[in-house]
Amino acid sequence: MVIDFSSLYDFPKEVERFFDDVARFRRGGMGGVGFPLLNIAEDEGNYYVEISVPGVDPKEVELTLTEKSLIIKGERKAGEGRFLRQERPAGTFQRVLSLNVPVERDKVIASGADGILRVALPKAESVKPRKISITAADNRAIEV
Repeated sequence: MVIDFSSLYDFPKEVERFFDDVARFRRGGMGGVGFPLLNIAEDEGNYYVEISVPGVDPKEVELTLTEKSLIIKGERKAGEGRFLRQERPAGTFQRVLSLNVPVERDKVIASGADGILRVALPKAESVKPRKISITAADNRAIEV
């Protein structure tokens, strides 16, 4: 009788995969709060959000703007074949980005290419910077 111990060589990898799966589940699917990765920038007139979604067709991503948040939902399709290692997870994802300032909802635009979605959120007039004149004691206007 011959006993095949070759499957024991895979045991450490299987244990690592198990704990990776448990951690992913506890974070909420494809990485929870941290996925998809994004950058936020601003200039005087807009906020810009760049969302990293490699391997996802931009048409398969749903962007929803509510009064207080931008919701990003989508799905990365599973690849075909047998993987020796799979670090890019497949499945659905969702990320909610809180908006702590008002934006011009009707003027928001989004585009996508090369695995990056770009969203421009125009600032509401009430939050755009403006210069304020200060009146001196002798009633002269001073620009600040």
